[in-house]
Amino acid sequence: MDIYEHIVDLRRQGRRGAVATIVNVRGSIPSFQTAKMLVRDDGSIVGTIGGGCVEADVWQAAREVMESEKPKTLKFDLNQDPKYDTGLVCGGTLEVFVEPVLPPALLYLFGAGHVALNLCRTAVPAGFDVIVTDDRSSYATKERFPAASEVHALEFDEAMRKLDPNESSYIVIVTRGHRDDMRILRWAVQTRARYVGMIGSKRKVISIFKTLQEEGLPAHLFDRVHSPIGLDIGAVTPEEIAVAITAELIAFRRHATSALPHMSWFKAKLDSTAEEVLDDDNTR
Repeated sequence: MDIYEHIVDLRRQGRRGAVATIVNVRGSIPSFQTAKMLVRDDGSIVGTIGGGCVEADVWQAAREVMESEKPKTLKFDLNQDPKYDTGLVCGGTLEVFVEPVLPPALLYLFGAGHVALNLCRTAVPAGFDVIVTDDRSSYATKERFPAASEVHALEFDEAMRKLDPNESSYIVIVTRGHRDDMRILRWAVQTRARYVGMIGSKRKVISIFKTLQEEGLPAHLFDRVHSPIGLDIGAVTPEEIAVAITAELIAFRRHATSALPHMSWFKAKLDSTAEEVLDDDNTR
């Protein structure tokens, strides 16, 4: 199995990694231009760029690239830095480009109404693999969601037992009712999902959070919940709401500060009644 097959296998498993490639060489080095090394998320290595201290430094940089999800270029001068003196007849310089290997961004979409329909249409071109689940077989169909990777017409409890979101997964809850939203949120905040978002007004969100905490769920689990969901662009229609949610998903994936969960107001008003700012029930 060559390094490219290992990369494909890593992504299929929903895991992360980083690929280091020698992109520029001058003089003599203990490897060759275009040599590649894959560093997996467990620290294991496939391939080599020459071994020694250079490879150790690249391994460390690869770990950082996995976390930041941003590539970087490293430069090594084997003449000037004593730590790269291995006793070999090498005295050149080289540049190594380290790029992240990321699993597909899976978006678990609970609900198949108007918002979900438009969200699938905007999220797929943005690079998300969408999995739609709804308990209405007339709504959760491949005909309605042709761009979705999977469409499940299942009771939500059954779907939650079968699905296993990983650290690269995104969960968006846009069902037709508060009771289903709460059931799914109870499950979602206890998964490994990278992102959890739920549609709703501030009043609804506060009510659901308080109820789940009274059931015994720790308050810190809700710190990462994005609700009200989506970037604040004044969205009103299902189409606009879908754009706002997709924009937030992208911002979160790219580590933009605008994608931080909207929790400051919630913590301030948890013991009081918030004014309702968005009645979303008719747009689902």
